[in-house]
Amino acid sequence: MNYRIGEPGRIVVARFEDGDQILQGIAEIAKKEDVRAGVFYLVGGMRGGRFVVGPETEAMPPVPVWRELNESHEIVGIGTIFWQGEEPKLHFHGAYAKHDSVKAGCMREKAETFLVLEAIIMEIKGVNAARELDPLSGMALLKLR
Repeated sequence: MNYRIGEPGRIVVARFEDGDQILQGIAEIAKKEDVRAGVFYLVGGMRGGRFVVGPETEAMPPVPVWRELNESHEIVGIGTIFWQGEEPKLHFHGAYAKHDSVKAGCMREKAETFLVLEAIIMEIKGVNAARELDPLSGMALLKLR
């Protein structure tokens, strides 16, 4: 295990409107406000999205198993913001519910707001971290410096 201790920085409250791209919007805020490290919380409605529910097997590199939301769902989740090169790179896990069906996983693509979605972004100051390509997994993983 490797860790660093930081301090809370700025807190951003954002409201996403119907049709807004959620992950893209969070990344735009992080870039505009130069949030180099942070955590974000999402709660509200999502119309669609593609998410990963785990690897097919334990072999490296992992082959993701994809699922898709094709209609409105209630969502709640938490994610992190760390940069890879010159861009913020998000990692978000959430739960997605419609009627009695609940799904969970790592949202990666096409996350679109349904009606309204609230985001709270909390900046972490004093932590030197970034996402770097890991040759074994082929994924951009967190590296603490």
